[in-house]
Amino acid sequence: MALNLTQKQEVVAELAEVAGKAHSLVAAEYAGLTVEQLTNLRKKARQEGVFLKVAKNTLVSRAVENTDYAVVKDALTGPLLYAFSKEDPGAAGRLIKEFAKANDKLKPRLVSLGGQMYPGSHVDVLASLPTRDQALSMLLSVMVQPATMLVRLLSEPASQIARVTNAVGQQKAA
Repeated sequence: MALNLTQKQEVVAELAEVAGKAHSLVAAEYAGLTVEQLTNLRKKARQEGVFLKVAKNTLVSRAVENTDYAVVKDALTGPLLYAFSKEDPGAAGRLIKEFAKANDKLKPRLVSLGGQMYPGSHVDVLASLPTRDQALSMLLSVMVQPATMLVRLLSEPASQIARVTNAVGQQKAA
């Protein structure tokens, strides 16, 4: 169904707002997917904090004009599904990658992150990015390690004295 001018402006405004706050973008070809498959994809997207939209490429081009995703404007051709990560950068990549495993009709076409455009094959790289919780736990482990090493270093002389005392005690008992 064709959209009138007001509806087109609403779609552009909605996409511009999402693109301004999004961490990453994955555009994928969806031709050949059934309505049921697309409904399942949308359901998973809502659960994972991904904004999913099928829109005309000209409307998306206008929406991303003043955002980090302006680099993708020239590559938007054919029927595309747009997935914007709202919470963590790798969410859209993980969603598209997992769904494409079960549905070979969904093909990632391009990935955009940090003002750079990458080919669709980079969806694996985007999907491998850690979530916020994983990144925080990695940072915490890196911060705790020096303190752990200091405690071990400070307790080592006392451990050595205990071992020597124990060895001398065993020699005298023998």
